[in-house]
Amino acid sequence: MTYVYNTGRAFKDEALDGLVTAYHRFIRRIPRTSAIASVTAPTRGRVATIVGGGSGHYPTFAGLVGPGLADAAVCGDIFTSPSAEQVYRTIRAVDGGAGVLMLFGNYAGDVMHFGLAADQAAARDGIDARITLVTDDIASAPPERLHERRGIAGDFFVFRAAAAAAHRGDGLDEVERIARHCNDRCRSLGVGFDGCTLPGRSEPLFTVEPGSMVLGLGIHGEPGILELPRSSADELAELLLDRLMAERPAGADRARILVNGLGRVKYEELFVLYRALARLADRAGITLTEPDVGEFVTSMDMAGCSITLVWTDDELEELLSTPANAPGYQRPRQLPLDVAPLAQLGSTGVEEHRVERWPESSLTASGRAARTGLAAVARRMRELEEHLGALDAVAADGDHGTTMTRGIDAAVDAADRAGPDASDVLAAAGMAFADAAGGASGALWGAGLTTVGNAIRDAPGDGPEPASLAAALEAAEQAVIRLGQSQPGDKTLVDALHPLVETFRSAVADGAGIARAWERAASAAELAAEATADMTALRGRAARLGDRSDGTPDPGAVSLAAAARAASAALTGVGVLGETDSGSKHDTTGAKA
Repeated sequence: MTYVYNTGRAFKDEALDGLVTAYHRFIRRIPRTSAIASVTAPTRGRVATIVGGGSGHYPTFAGLVGPGLADAAVCGDIFTSPSAEQVYRTIRAVDGGAGVLMLFGNYAGDVMHFGLAADQAAARDGIDARITLVTDDIASAPPERLHERRGIAGDFFVFRAAAAAAHRGDGLDEVERIARHCNDRCRSLGVGFDGCTLPGRSEPLFTVEPGSMVLGLGIHGEPGILELPRSSADELAELLLDRLMAERPAGADRARILVNGLGRVKYEELFVLYRALARLADRAGITLTEPDVGEFVTSMDMAGCSITLVWTDDELEELLSTPANAPGYQRPRQLPLDVAPLAQLGSTGVEEHRVERWPESSLTASGRAARTGLAAVARRMRELEEHLGALDAVAADGDHGTTMTRGIDAAVDAADRAGPDASDVLAAAGMAFADAAGGASGALWGAGLTTVGNAIRDAPGDGPEPASLAAALEAAEQAVIRLGQSQPGDKTLVDALHPLVETFRSAVADGAGIARAWERAASAAELAAEATADMTALRGRAARLGDRSDGTPDPGAVSLAAAARAASAALTGVGVLGETDSGSKHDTTGAKA
């Protein structure tokens, strides 16, 4: 369990503050973010590398930032992805004008939030921000589905190679190529002996039967592939190495090995394990060029360890041998530790939105419409908070209601400080939603709102034409599908979003104005959300629980449909969209729960 903390809520930020205070010669906080930056970032004309993910895995991620290693790390709460807003601010802060490569493990929340941030950096600032996923865990998917594998301790090698290439001056295309090449040559496998606990909790997230071990257990407690009796160090080394060797590239005879402790397995134990691994590798004709033994990707106080092999060539050997200085990793170096003056951090964008409130009188008609619609959605989400939580609890963790209210309340607050047009209001609201809500829902709603906002940026003050808004909604749907990797029929919010967008487009094609088209679209979304009760979930947590959610509508689809109806009822007939044809009216009290 965690013994030294003040409160669970403050743990991440207090840990980052302490880390920066202790290692201020290497790193510093990026103001008003959950991120830290190297003292050498940004460097004008050099590619910046950003790593990130949930906290609780030190030294990944914040401990691998510094001269010769990553330029920044964005840290979410314990085992939770950082929000797109935090990632976006970090991109702006460390971009040196040559592009940004973001590297992190292949987890849904991280993929969505980093993806949304990359989209925003490109759309709003013209920054070329790219992503390389680490997919080294052989237990998480078979070789024919390499792209589905999650990232574990292989993070270290991929981060190291990419950062070394960036520091020597390689262009963004080359840094990205090297990162992907290193990832392709990385294979990891772990074993768990007991569960981990989070700050403020006394019970572990999971348990392992005494005297047993779970092969392939994930760093957040994801299920393994095999439960076995606990073995000796020599037997464990053989078990892990044999499975890693099964994916040995043809002709490969040189590798680097990382023996990683997950939190409770101590260094002496890891050295015992490495001793056995080195002997086995020698018998197999593998030259181990430079081992790393210690804690690199932990899981709070989990009892477990992992082995990573990276099959190296001359290029990777050179890059993985370069000097580096970071709190969690130091190699004999030629780089100066004292950098004066510090490079000027780029603006995170927070400074640009400091107004307490954008005056209502200064808003255009479209700006008022967007603000009115968001406020109506917020009221409806508060009414449905318990209901949405109950729907979510059937096959997930029951937090959808609080996630939605937290996100939409932040969106309304941001909308009040943005203007003058709907474009500004929606873009600000979307990033605030994603930042506050977190998780998959935060990223998807953030993507939808910001995509619409960016797509209608050139619309006149009284709002976009119906056809332009239809195109913007289609773009938002595609952004949501791209980030969430869901299609209609998977039992997600896409099952309500798709008919909403299609019905709106069809109504506009038939000559309807925005208000009437939106009213029809909201009705279609409500019917589609109800129909998800007859589906079996194919994505997200619910998909892992088989048919448990059968007979219950998807909470994401229900909340989206309810939001659409609330916005429609708020806007219909009030003239804020420049229409005189109001269409049929709906009372919000009649919206389905």
